[in-house]
Amino acid sequence: MKIAHLNRILKRVFIIVAFYLTLTVCGQQIPKGAWQSSRVYYNNDKLEYVADKQGNRIPDFSYSGYKNSEVAIPEIPVVLSIKSISGDNTKHIQEAIDKVGALPLNENGFRGALLLKAGSYSVHGTLYLNYSGVVLRGEGDGADAVKNTVINALGDAPENRTVLIAGGNKNNELDDDWEWGTRSFITSDFVQVGDFTFVVDNPSLYQVGDNIIINHPCTQKWLEANDWGVNNDKTKFWHEGELPLLYNRFIKKIDGNQITIDAPIFNHLDKKLSQSFIYKYNRKGLLTHIGIEDLRIDIHTLGRTDIKNHAENAIALRQIEDSWVKNCSTLHFWKSGIMTQTAFRISVINSKALEPYGVVTGGQRYNFNASTFSQQILFYKCQASDARHGYVSNGRASVSGIAVVESTNLRSYTASEGHQKWSQGLLFDNLKETETRVESEGGNRVMGFYNRGNWANGHGWSAAHSVLWNCNANGKAITLQKPPTAQNYAIGCFGEVSGNGPFEGPEGFIEGSNKVGLYPKSLFKAQFKERTNKVFDDLQ
Repeated sequence: MKIAHLNRILKRVFIIVAFYLTLTVCGQQIPKGAWQSSRVYYNNDKLEYVADKQGNRIPDFSYSGYKNSEVAIPEIPVVLSIKSISGDNTKHIQEAIDKVGALPLNENGFRGALLLKAGSYSVHGTLYLNYSGVVLRGEGDGADAVKNTVINALGDAPENRTVLIAGGNKNNELDDDWEWGTRSFITSDFVQVGDFTFVVDNPSLYQVGDNIIINHPCTQKWLEANDWGVNNDKTKFWHEGELPLLYNRFIKKIDGNQITIDAPIFNHLDKKLSQSFIYKYNRKGLLTHIGIEDLRIDIHTLGRTDIKNHAENAIALRQIEDSWVKNCSTLHFWKSGIMTQTAFRISVINSKALEPYGVVTGGQRYNFNASTFSQQILFYKCQASDARHGYVSNGRASVSGIAVVESTNLRSYTASEGHQKWSQGLLFDNLKETETRVESEGGNRVMGFYNRGNWANGHGWSAAHSVLWNCNANGKAITLQKPPTAQNYAIGCFGEVSGNGPFEGPEGFIEGSNKVGLYPKSLFKAQFKERTNKVFDDLQ
């Protein structure tokens, strides 16, 4: 009897221990009923990344955002306040920006904040936030101008203007802006997606802290390996030299001939297909530490279907680094509410791009638009509505490291997506379609990374090494296909998740569709926590 009783006790102890072991993976407390992906999961209290036979694996996206999201967006003291005046406020606001821009930079790289007091500011032209270290701040982004700062953009002069441009305002080519005499070839045979290190032939040209560009030329061999960009189409829409893969990085360490950079690459550098090289970025005209906060830009139009007779974009961040937009609302643009271009390490936080006015056609209604040379951009807790492409990478192969986290879309006409020609390293993390449109331009597709074939100028493979994580299409379709030399992933997503796209292409890696309990709930936040040992929300 005593032995039987002891066996019963031991059995109960075993059951209890086994239960808790199923909830805990080496220190990570896994919620009851949760499941982990086979491609990235906790093992030995660390995220483990599993590669396929081609070496494809999920990269770390947590380096996106202001200063790699490693520090909180600072609260910059107000040094000048203005109120609205009657008539056109363009010159009034610009003169105030210029006054703050004339102040000296402090030790942290800031001059101060210009406060636009609550009120209605009519603006007939373009405002240029063209000084490093200046923050433009309102008193709220609501519609009531008594309590909030509302910029009312009137007219269409100059034609197709942007209302507010932050940065140097040039879309410089990263493959042209280099310091001569600083080129060195990467001699590593294969640098895997997600890597931080590689070997070069002349490390003596560089020092720790140097800003470098990694250039993977667009060769005939690379194009051939990727079906010339457009699968099953005899026409060669992509051309040699057209689509170099470019990464803007800083050197963290030099060990002999091996260089370590500050953020991962988002595509393989395969020497059999292309001889990659690096060079110093000259940073000419690049502005830093600029903020836009707590204001509303309402573009006035001739009606919902007004064909471009009003401002094209509300906010553009162009030729800019380590900057942010926070708590802002933009309305009635015909192209973009917030656009980035030659922009690096940018945070767009708790902001809205709503109700674009214009026809529903190509080149319009790209609400949050990561355009040419946008890299390491974070869109966090943002909201888009009535978009053709609510969250979109539209700068071809020069775009990478775009993270859309815990954001929403309402009444999409078609998909948030990688739009054209091999954008890399896009993460849609807990992106939700909160209200669906009965009829839409793209069938019922509202998210996807897929082959866009011969559309427009041969968009072809629109995204590579990109991830949809715990996204919800609200019953609509998510399209996920695999490019020839890369992979895309849809893990734990809800909706009609498949590889069925408008053009042929093999299905990407799809796992756990319509299955609740994916752990971690947010890939971005899990990667950030492991990298920094900080909770991401504590810095927002």
